[in-house]
Amino acid sequence: MTVDEAAARAQDIRDATATVAGERIGAANEEPGNWLAHGRTYDEQRHSPLADIDDANVAELGLAWYWDTGDTRGLEATPIVVDGVLFTTGTWSRVYANDGRTGELIWKYDPQVPREWGKYACCDVVNRGVAVWKGKVFVGTLDGRLVALDAGTGEVVWETLTIDRERPYTITGAPRVVNDLVVIGNGGGEYGVRGYVTAYDSETGDERWRFWTVPGDPSKPFENPAMELAAKTWSGGNWWEVGGGGTAWDSMAFDPELNLLYVGVGNGTPWNRDIRSPGGGDNLFLASIVALNADTGTLVWHYQTTPGETWDYTATQHMILADIEIDGTLRKVIMQAPKNGFFYVLDRTDGRFISAEPYVPVNWATHIDYDTGRPVEIPEARHPNDTALVFPSAHGGHNWHPMAYNPATGYVYIPAIEMAFPYARKQDFEYLPGAFNSGIDLTPLLPPKTVEERAAMFASMKGHLAAWDPVEQKEAWRVQHPGTWNGGILTTAGNLVFQG
Repeated sequence: MTVDEAAARAQDIRDATATVAGERIGAANEEPGNWLAHGRTYDEQRHSPLADIDDANVAELGLAWYWDTGDTRGLEATPIVVDGVLFTTGTWSRVYANDGRTGELIWKYDPQVPREWGKYACCDVVNRGVAVWKGKVFVGTLDGRLVALDAGTGEVVWETLTIDRERPYTITGAPRVVNDLVVIGNGGGEYGVRGYVTAYDSETGDERWRFWTVPGDPSKPFENPAMELAAKTWSGGNWWEVGGGGTAWDSMAFDPELNLLYVGVGNGTPWNRDIRSPGGGDNLFLASIVALNADTGTLVWHYQTTPGETWDYTATQHMILADIEIDGTLRKVIMQAPKNGFFYVLDRTDGRFISAEPYVPVNWATHIDYDTGRPVEIPEARHPNDTALVFPSAHGGHNWHPMAYNPATGYVYIPAIEMAFPYARKQDFEYLPGAFNSGIDLTPLLPPKTVEERAAMFASMKGHLAAWDPVEQKEAWRVQHPGTWNGGILTTAGNLVFQG
């Protein structure tokens, strides 16, 4: 390709992506061949209206092309597709633009993340994707930067540091763009950080607002009324010295009509509440869904899936918005299958609890009380003295792998995990800066010594694809998998469900 041809192609890509904004994303069904936002649409349903490939001809699908990233580590990104160009990410926060027809690499951006920063990534140096908005491609880097790239060339337009480099923060999640604001969270909950989500001006990179997910030092002024509310639910200890956790490392969704941005919040530092907050308490906003005013970052409502979280039961798992009929009334709902094993349906206008039932085996709680919306716990599950074998495990009944919703069937399709975890308090726990601070004795995780015991252990670990009815709160069908860790979900108007 000549220089002039490359320049012309770059301009074509700029022109195509220049109109990717709220109005176009809101009308995504009018261009079903594109995938303009992380979940295709703001509601994160991950449902394609394409129907030419259906349950009658899907067996005829074959390989059209492939492109090798040159890496052998994890790939977790959802590509953004705009008029035939795929924008995606690989390890170390690298960004790629590929021709969707041929796989040809158009451009590549490498943020040159310092390799030593990889020690702060709990679960490999992965990245879950980019956002595209008005001619720019946005990516969060493992070492805490937010970078805006020219969609035509991959050249840097602006870059800003979103973290305090004195703390072991990471970014692996995909940014979201709403109302000309680029929103990004971070990870590092086990390593000693205080979680937050921040919005930046998409044109300049200037910070517009920040919402902290857990309170800081209670002897100092609170940043806002939400932090004053949250601080009342923490008791004893000096959680603020190690951060408290609560990182927003993955899921978000947006309702433009309500102007609400929904953010999933993670686990505490350390996991064990008896160490983190020895006086007890719910420890807001750990393991919560928070609904924020998208323009200001002000808290509108919250719902905590696991009060007093102590098992790494994050609420950072994929959230889906839908309008569904419940008891004869059309409800605006938000749905989530967080790590704790219960599938939740909430009113997304105000956070009111509607229903929750277990979608995988659960033994840390007997049920969710429908009057209070709180779990009814089994006391032994908090492992105060002895080891407790708890379902689900710290991997959760569902992890980062996206689920999907099909409006035609009314089902949510969940990549579920069936696995237990032996929790035991680490009696001599001492916080180590920059290390993995769970507060859990990991000795019981050592593999069994005999072949027979190992075989029994692996036989108990499995996964499945579940078709879940959110109205009836029960499983409609499942496909069992031999392994626990299976890919994300896509549904289509061709009556198909795809899983990697």
